[in-house]
Amino acid sequence: QVQLVESGGGLVQAGGSLRLSCAASGRTVSSYAMGWFRQGTGQEREFIAGLSWSGKNIYYEDSVKGRFTISRDDVMNRVYLQMNRLKPEDTAVYTCAAAEWYGSRWPTLQEYDYWGQGTQVTVSS
Repeated sequence: QVQLVESGGGLVQAGGSLRLSCAASGRTVSSYAMGWFRQGTGQEREFIAGLSWSGKNIYYEDSVKGRFTISRDDVMNRVYLQMNRLKPEDTAVYTCAAAEWYGSRWPTLQEYDYWGQGTQVTVSS
């Protein structure tokens, strides 16, 4: 079992950057497929970035590709989401999640086993 706690959210102007951190305790993040999700007001939660347990496979949703980078620090037992060139439409609650998943496809939202509490990101225009 793993506990996840996000930090690093806040208010930033359009074009700015933030780095979100997902601190894990209980088990190492390298044991899981890790994902970052976001949910804007009145919107469904969407999967925006994923990192396989091996670290070899990475996924980005099209709207964040080229701007966001997911990474993992096995020593610190954290997963990061570096967000650059932020846009107002990136405003959402960002949540990290872990899946005990070792298959060849990305786990679905329902297949993630552990979730953090989320951190708010607000991008002003």
